[in-house]
Amino acid sequence: MKRLIWPILLTIILTACGGNPTLAAVSTAVPTIADTVVVSDPNIVIASAKVLPIQVSQLGFSISALVKEIPVSEGEQIKAGQSLIILDTPDLEFAVTAAEQDYASKSLAAELQNAEKVKYVNPNTGAVKWYSLPREVYLKALSKADQAKAVWDSAAANLSQSTLLAPFDGMVASIDVIPGEFVQADQTVITLATLNNMKIETTDLSERDIARVKIGQAVKVYIEALNMTVAGQVVRIAPISKTVGGDVVYPVTIELNEQPVGLLWGMTVEVEIRTTP
Repeated sequence: MKRLIWPILLTIILTACGGNPTLAAVSTAVPTIADTVVVSDPNIVIASAKVLPIQVSQLGFSISALVKEIPVSEGEQIKAGQSLIILDTPDLEFAVTAAEQDYASKSLAAELQNAEKVKYVNPNTGAVKWYSLPREVYLKALSKADQAKAVWDSAAANLSQSTLLAPFDGMVASIDVIPGEFVQADQTVITLATLNNMKIETTDLSERDIARVKIGQAVKVYIEALNMTVAGQVVRIAPISKTVGGDVVYPVTIELNEQPVGLLWGMTVEVEIRTTP
Protein backbone atom coordinates (compact mmCIF):
# COMPACT_ATOMS: atom_id res chain seq x y z
CA MET A 1 0.00 0.00 0.00
CA LYS A 2 2.86 2.44 0.76
CA ARG A 3 4.10 2.22 -2.81
CA LEU A 4 0.87 3.90 -4.05
CA ILE A 5 1.23 7.02 -1.90
CA TRP A 6 3.85 8.88 -4.06
CA PRO A 7 1.97 8.48 -7.41
CA ILE A 8 -1.20 9.73 -5.76
CA LEU A 9 0.51 12.78 -4.21
CA LEU A 10 2.22 13.65 -7.50
CA THR A 11 -1.11 13.51 -9.30
CA ILE A 12 -2.70 15.84 -6.73
CA ILE A 13 0.12 18.39 -7.06
CA LEU A 14 -0.02 18.43 -10.84
CA THR A 15 -3.81 18.79 -10.74
CA ALA A 16 -3.54 21.74 -8.33
CA CYS A 17 -1.13 23.46 -10.72
CA GLY A 18 -3.62 23.51 -13.53
CA GLY A 19 -3.42 20.01 -14.77
CA ASN A 20 -0.38 20.60 -16.89
CA PRO A 21 1.92 17.63 -16.18
CA THR A 22 5.12 19.74 -16.29
CA LEU A 23 7.57 20.26 -13.42
CA ALA A 24 8.86 23.84 -13.08
CA ALA A 25 12.60 23.99 -12.23
CA VAL A 26 13.43 26.62 -9.63
CA SER A 27 17.13 27.64 -9.39
CA THR A 28 19.03 30.00 -7.12
CA ALA A 29 21.77 32.04 -8.89
CA VAL A 30 25.18 31.71 -7.17
CA PRO A 31 27.83 34.27 -8.12
CA THR A 32 31.00 32.82 -9.60
CA ILE A 33 34.51 34.29 -9.90
CA ALA A 34 33.80 35.16 -13.52
CA ASP A 35 30.78 37.25 -12.42
CA THR A 36 32.86 39.28 -9.91
CA VAL A 37 33.80 42.77 -11.12
CA VAL A 38 36.96 44.36 -9.68
CA VAL A 39 36.71 48.11 -9.63
CA SER A 40 40.09 49.92 -9.84
CA ASP A 41 40.96 53.61 -9.78
CA PRO A 42 42.02 54.64 -13.31
CA ASN A 43 43.98 57.53 -11.83
CA ILE A 44 46.33 55.30 -9.81
CA VAL A 45 49.14 53.05 -11.01
CA ILE A 46 50.23 50.33 -8.58
CA ALA A 47 53.62 48.61 -8.78
CA SER A 48 56.09 46.66 -6.71
CA ALA A 49 59.43 48.28 -5.90
CA LYS A 50 62.60 47.96 -3.85
CA VAL A 51 64.70 50.21 -1.64
CA LEU A 52 68.10 51.25 -3.04
CA PRO A 53 70.81 53.71 -1.99
CA ILE A 54 70.91 57.01 -3.85
CA GLN A 55 74.53 56.29 -4.81
CA VAL A 56 76.29 52.91 -5.16
CA SER A 57 79.74 52.22 -6.59
CA GLN A 58 81.46 48.89 -7.17
CA LEU A 59 85.16 49.71 -7.28
CA GLY A 60 88.18 47.89 -8.68
CA PHE A 61 91.75 48.43 -9.85
CA SER A 62 93.08 49.06 -13.35
CA ILE A 63 96.11 46.86 -12.62
CA SER A 64 96.62 43.32 -11.29
CA ALA A 65 98.58 42.61 -8.09
CA LEU A 66 98.43 41.15 -4.60
CA VAL A 67 96.42 42.93 -1.92
CA LYS A 68 98.84 44.49 0.57
CA GLU A 69 96.56 46.30 3.00
CA ILE A 70 92.86 47.02 3.65
CA PRO A 71 92.70 49.97 6.07
CA VAL A 72 88.87 50.03 6.23
CA SER A 73 86.19 47.57 7.35
CA GLU A 74 82.63 46.77 6.31
CA GLY A 75 80.06 49.16 7.75
CA GLU A 76 82.62 51.92 8.26
CA GLN A 77 81.78 55.48 7.29
CA ILE A 78 84.45 56.88 4.98
CA LYS A 79 85.32 60.23 3.41
CA ALA A 80 86.05 61.07 -0.22
CA GLY A 81 89.75 60.56 -0.98
CA GLN A 82 90.28 58.07 1.85
CA SER A 83 92.44 55.01 1.12
CA LEU A 84 90.35 51.84 0.82
CA ILE A 85 92.68 49.10 -0.46
CA ILE A 86 96.43 49.14 -1.21
CA LEU A 87 98.14 46.70 -3.57
CA ASP A 88 101.65 45.29 -3.18
CA THR A 89 103.60 46.76 -6.13
CA PRO A 90 107.36 46.88 -5.33
CA ASP A 91 108.27 47.26 -9.01
CA LEU A 92 106.20 50.44 -9.30
CA GLU A 93 107.68 51.80 -6.07
CA PHE A 94 111.23 51.18 -7.34
CA ALA A 95 110.42 52.87 -10.64
CA VAL A 96 109.34 56.01 -8.78
CA THR A 97 112.50 56.08 -6.64
CA ALA A 98 114.77 55.60 -9.65
CA ALA A 99 112.99 58.25 -11.69
CA GLU A 100 113.14 60.74 -8.82
CA GLN A 101 116.91 60.27 -8.41
CA ASP A 102 117.49 60.60 -12.16
CA TYR A 103 115.53 63.85 -12.24
CA ALA A 104 117.45 65.23 -9.27
CA SER A 105 120.82 64.63 -10.93
CA LYS A 106 119.81 66.06 -14.30
CA SER A 107 118.17 69.06 -12.68
CA LEU A 108 121.38 69.81 -10.80
CA ALA A 109 123.40 69.46 -14.02
CA ALA A 110 121.11 71.94 -15.73
CA GLU A 111 121.60 74.46 -12.92
CA LEU A 112 125.38 74.18 -13.25
CA GLN A 113 125.18 74.71 -17.00
CA ASN A 114 123.20 77.89 -16.37
CA ALA A 115 126.25 79.69 -14.95
CA GLU A 116 127.71 82.52 -17.01
CA LYS A 117 131.22 81.03 -16.71
CA VAL A 118 132.55 77.60 -15.83
CA LYS A 119 135.72 77.15 -13.81
CA TYR A 120 138.34 74.84 -15.29
CA VAL A 121 141.45 73.66 -13.39
CA ASN A 122 144.28 72.18 -15.41
CA PRO A 123 145.14 68.87 -13.74
CA ASN A 124 148.78 69.10 -14.79
CA THR A 125 149.65 72.68 -13.99
CA GLY A 126 146.87 73.65 -11.61
CA ALA A 127 146.17 76.72 -13.68
CA VAL A 128 142.61 78.05 -13.38
CA LYS A 129 140.61 79.36 -16.30
CA TRP A 130 137.03 80.52 -16.69
CA TYR A 131 135.08 79.67 -19.80
CA SER A 132 131.82 81.13 -20.99
CA LEU A 133 129.18 78.54 -21.97
CA PRO A 134 126.82 78.92 -24.89
CA ARG A 135 123.14 79.32 -24.00
CA GLU A 136 122.37 76.18 -26.00
CA VAL A 137 124.36 74.04 -23.55
CA TYR A 138 122.10 75.06 -20.69
CA LEU A 139 118.92 74.61 -22.75
CA LYS A 140 119.98 71.10 -23.73
CA ALA A 141 120.65 70.18 -20.10
CA LEU A 142 117.31 71.69 -19.06
CA SER A 143 115.50 69.65 -21.71
CA LYS A 144 117.01 66.46 -20.32
CA ALA A 145 115.88 67.46 -16.84
CA ASP A 146 112.35 68.09 -18.09
CA GLN A 147 112.28 64.69 -19.73
CA ALA A 148 113.42 63.08 -16.49
CA LYS A 149 110.65 64.93 -14.65
CA ALA A 150 108.07 63.56 -17.09
CA VAL A 151 109.32 60.03 -16.47
CA TRP A 152 109.09 60.62 -12.73
CA ASP A 153 105.52 61.92 -13.03
CA SER A 154 104.53 58.91 -15.13
CA ALA A 155 106.03 56.49 -12.62
CA ALA A 156 104.20 58.26 -9.78
CA ALA A 157 100.92 58.05 -11.71
CA ASN A 158 101.42 54.30 -12.23
CA LEU A 159 102.12 53.85 -8.53
CA SER A 160 98.96 55.77 -7.60
CA GLN A 161 96.93 53.06 -9.35
CA SER A 162 97.94 50.65 -6.60
CA THR A 163 95.92 52.60 -4.02
CA LEU A 164 92.13 52.64 -4.29
CA LEU A 165 90.61 55.91 -3.04
CA ALA A 166 86.99 56.60 -2.07
CA PRO A 167 85.25 58.67 -4.78
CA PHE A 168 82.62 60.05 -2.37
CA ASP A 169 81.54 60.13 1.27
CA GLY A 170 79.65 56.97 2.18
CA MET A 171 79.70 53.59 3.87
CA VAL A 172 81.67 50.46 3.04
CA ALA A 173 78.86 48.09 2.07
CA SER A 174 81.07 45.08 1.28
CA ILE A 175 84.73 44.07 0.89
CA ASP A 176 85.24 41.23 -1.56
CA VAL A 177 88.98 40.51 -1.12
CA ILE A 178 91.42 39.81 1.71
CA PRO A 179 95.10 40.76 2.24
CA GLY A 180 97.39 38.52 0.23
CA GLU A 181 94.77 37.75 -2.41
CA PHE A 182 95.63 38.33 -6.06
CA VAL A 183 93.18 40.62 -7.81
CA GLN A 184 92.70 41.07 -11.53
CA ALA A 185 92.24 44.36 -13.32
CA ASP A 186 88.60 45.53 -13.33
CA GLN A 187 87.63 42.99 -10.63
CA THR A 188 85.16 44.38 -8.07
CA VAL A 189 86.97 44.50 -4.73
CA ILE A 190 84.81 46.84 -2.66
CA THR A 191 81.31 48.36 -2.77
CA LEU A 192 80.48 51.81 -1.41
CA ALA A 193 77.00 53.22 -0.83
CA THR A 194 75.27 56.22 0.72
CA LEU A 195 72.96 54.36 3.11
CA ASN A 196 71.82 57.52 4.89
CA ASN A 197 69.74 58.45 1.85
CA MET A 198 67.57 55.92 0.03
CA LYS A 199 65.47 55.88 -3.12
CA ILE A 200 62.66 53.65 -4.36
CA GLU A 201 62.82 51.92 -7.75
CA THR A 202 59.91 50.02 -9.30
CA THR A 203 60.46 46.47 -10.51
CA ASP A 204 57.29 45.56 -12.44
CA LEU A 205 55.79 48.76 -13.86
CA SER A 206 54.59 47.53 -17.25
CA GLU A 207 54.63 49.24 -20.62
CA ARG A 208 50.83 49.42 -20.43
CA ASP A 209 50.99 51.85 -17.50
CA ILE A 210 54.23 53.77 -18.07
CA ALA A 211 52.61 56.25 -20.47
CA ARG A 212 50.49 57.58 -17.57
CA VAL A 213 53.45 58.16 -15.26
CA LYS A 214 55.09 61.61 -15.26
CA ILE A 215 57.93 63.31 -13.40
CA GLY A 216 56.69 65.04 -10.23
CA GLN A 217 53.59 62.87 -9.65
CA ALA A 218 52.74 62.13 -6.02
CA VAL A 219 53.39 58.61 -4.73
CA LYS A 220 52.35 56.64 -1.66
CA VAL A 221 54.98 54.08 -0.64
CA TYR A 222 53.93 51.21 1.60
CA ILE A 223 56.89 49.59 3.37
CA GLU A 224 55.81 46.12 4.41
CA ALA A 225 58.74 45.44 6.76
CA LEU A 226 58.02 48.63 8.72
CA ASN A 227 54.22 48.44 8.25
CA MET A 228 54.00 52.08 7.33
CA THR A 229 53.23 54.36 4.38
CA VAL A 230 55.36 57.35 3.42
CA ALA A 231 54.93 59.99 0.74
CA GLY A 232 57.20 60.61 -2.20
CA GLN A 233 57.30 61.74 -5.80
CA VAL A 234 58.48 60.47 -9.17
CA VAL A 235 61.93 61.89 -10.02
CA ARG A 236 63.07 59.70 -12.92
CA ILE A 237 61.60 57.44 -15.59
CA ALA A 238 64.00 55.05 -17.31
CA PRO A 239 64.18 55.76 -21.06
CA ILE A 240 65.06 52.12 -21.78
CA SER A 241 62.93 49.13 -20.81
CA LYS A 242 63.96 45.93 -19.07
CA THR A 243 62.57 42.44 -19.56
CA VAL A 244 61.52 40.70 -16.34
CA GLY A 245 59.96 37.24 -16.60
CA GLY A 246 59.06 37.89 -20.22
CA ASP A 247 57.32 41.19 -19.41
CA VAL A 248 58.53 44.58 -20.61
CA VAL A 249 58.92 46.93 -17.62
CA TYR A 250 60.24 50.45 -17.10
CA PRO A 251 62.04 51.27 -13.83
CA VAL A 252 60.70 54.43 -12.20
CA THR A 253 62.69 56.16 -9.44
CA ILE A 254 60.84 57.69 -6.50
CA GLU A 255 62.30 60.09 -3.96
CA LEU A 256 60.90 59.94 -0.44
CA ASN A 257 59.82 63.17 1.23
CA GLU A 258 61.24 61.81 4.47
CA GLN A 259 63.29 58.69 5.11
CA PRO A 260 61.81 56.61 7.95
CA VAL A 261 63.96 55.09 10.69
CA GLY A 262 64.79 51.46 9.98
CA LEU A 263 64.63 51.68 6.19
CA LEU A 264 67.22 49.27 4.79
CA TRP A 265 68.74 48.52 1.40
CA GLY A 266 66.79 45.77 -0.39
CA MET A 267 63.45 46.08 1.41
CA THR A 268 60.42 45.44 -0.81
CA VAL A 269 57.66 48.04 -1.04
CA GLU A 270 54.45 48.74 -2.93
CA VAL A 271 53.87 52.10 -4.57
CA GLU A 272 50.71 53.91 -5.64
CA ILE A 273 51.40 56.59 -8.24
CA ARG A 274 48.62 59.13 -8.68
CA THR A 275 48.53 59.97 -12.37
CA THR A 276 46.24 63.02 -12.01
CA PRO A 277 46.72 66.20 -9.95
